[in-house]
Amino acid sequence: MNRIDRISAILIQLQSRRIVKAADIAERFNISLRTVYRDVKTLEEAGIPLIGEAGVGYSIMDGYRLPPVMFTKEEATAFLTAEKFVEKLTDTSTMAHYKSAMYKVRAILKTTEKDLLEGMDNRIEVLKTMNMPETANNDHIQTILHSISQKKVLALNYFAQHSQEHTKRYVEPIGIFFMSGYWHLIAYCRLRNAYRDFRTDRIKNLTVTEEHFTEEHPSLKDYITQTIKDREVDAVVILVDKSIHSHLENQKYYSGFISEKQIGDNVEMTFLTNSLEGFARWYMMYGEKAEIITPDSLKDRVKELAEKLLQRNFTDITY
Repeated sequence: MNRIDRISAILIQLQSRRIVKAADIAERFNISLRTVYRDVKTLEEAGIPLIGEAGVGYSIMDGYRLPPVMFTKEEATAFLTAEKFVEKLTDTSTMAHYKSAMYKVRAILKTTEKDLLEGMDNRIEVLKTMNMPETANNDHIQTILHSISQKKVLALNYFAQHSQEHTKRYVEPIGIFFMSGYWHLIAYCRLRNAYRDFRTDRIKNLTVTEEHFTEEHPSLKDYITQTIKDREVDAVVILVDKSIHSHLENQKYYSGFISEKQIGDNVEMTFLTNSLEGFARWYMMYGEKAEIITPDSLKDRVKELAEKLLQRNFTDITY
C-alpha cells in the first residue's frame, strides 16, 4: 500500500471510532509509531481537525463531517458475502437491520460496483447443515445487544438441557458469540450467583427490564480467555489414514481440533478436548482407520467401550 492510500485508510479508521490509538493504527498497517505520527500530521496539514491526547489516542472534532466513503469492488463483494452469512446464521431482526444497511451501502456505490453486486448475488450461497438450528425463528440477538448497550437486566425463560427444566432467570448480559452452529449469551445469572452460558435457541422468551445494573463485568474476550484457562482440557494426538481424513473435515472442530501434519500415508491430528468420554465415542466411528498416540487414558476408554460393544451384540456368535 502506498502512502497516499494508507493516509486515506487512516482517515477512514479515525472516522470509524470515537478514539483510535496510535498503536492500533501501527498494528493495522504494520508501520512504526513514528510513521503514524508523520501520517497524522499530514492529515492535520490537510485541514482535518484532529484531537490527539498522549496516552489516549486520536479523535476527529465533533461536528466535522466528511463526504461519503466510496468502496472498492473487493470491499463491496465482501459486504455481499457477509450478507449471505447474516441471512442464514442470525435472527430475523438482525437480518432486517443488515439488509437496511446494505441498501445504504449500495446507494453510494458507483454504477460498475452496483452491477457487480447484481451479477454476484446469485453466485454466493451459505448452506445450512442438518445439525444447525433455525436461528431466524426468534429475535433474541438484537434484544440482547440492546440490553448490553444500555446495561439493563434481562428477564428470560430458559430451558436447561441438563435438568430438563424451565426456569425464570434475571441476568446481567456481557456478550454473545457464535460457536458450533449456535448463538450463546454469556451473562451473570442472579439465580445461580455466577456467570452462565445460555444457548439462545433454548431461550423461550426474553424481555429487557427497566433495571440498570452497575456491576462491572469482564469483557466477553476476557471471560472466554479465563474460562479456557480454568477448564481442564486434555491433549489428544491421533494418527489418521489419509483415506478417511477428508471425512473428518466437518467434524474435527467440534472435537477441539488444533493442528495437523502429514506423516507418510497418514495425518497426525492434535486436539484439545474437555471430554475424553465424548472424544472416545467420536473416535470409535472411524477407529479402524486411526491410531491413538496419546493419551493412554483415551486408549483405555476406547478399549472398554469396544469390549462392551462386543459383549452386548456378539456374545452368541461362534466361529
